Amino acid sequence: MKERFLQLERWTSGIAMVLACLMLAVASGLAVFQIVTRFVLEQPAEWSEVLIRFSLIWMVFLGIPMAFRQGAMVSVDALYRAMPDKLKRILDALVALAALILMIIVLWWGYDYAVRGSVQTMAGLEVLSMFWAYIAMPVGAVFAIIGIIANYLDPRRMELETAQ
Repeated sequence: MKERFLQLERWTSGIAMVLACLMLAVASGLAVFQIVTRFVLEQPAEWSEVLIRFSLIWMVFLGIPMAFRQGAMVSVDALYRAMPDKLKRILDALVALAALILMIIVLWWGYDYAVRGSVQTMAGLEVLSMFWAYIAMPVGAVFAIIGIIANYLDPRRMELETAQ
C-alpha cells in the first residue's frame, strides 16, 4: 500500500513539476514578447502581462508539492538536529499535520475563492474568467497534500543535505 501511494506521488509530483516548468517557460516567453512589443514596436500587448501573472500563479502552486515532498518547505532544521532520535518521528508527524491543515485550508478556501471569482474576467483578457487563475490554489493544494503524506511515509531531508 505504501509503495503504491509513493508511486502515485512520484507520478503526480512529476506531472506537477513538468507543468510548473512549462508555466515558467510560458511566463518567460511572454515577458520577452512583451518587452519587444512595448519597447521595440511601441505597441504594448496588454494581454501578455495578464498571462504572465496567470502562469506565475500556476507555476508557484504547482511547484509547492515538490518542495513539500523534498522536505524543504517547512524547515525545522535546528530543532530536528537537536532532538533525540526517538522524538524526531513525533516532530515529523507534527510538521506534517500542520502542513496538511494549512493545505486543507488552502484547498477549501481556494476552491470557494475560485467559484466566487468565476463571475470576474481578467483585465486585458476578458474572454477568460478569473476562475482559471484562482483554481490554481486548490489544484496545487491537492498535489501538495499528496507530497506531504509521501514525505511523512518516506522522509527526504533535502534542505539538511545542503545546509552548512
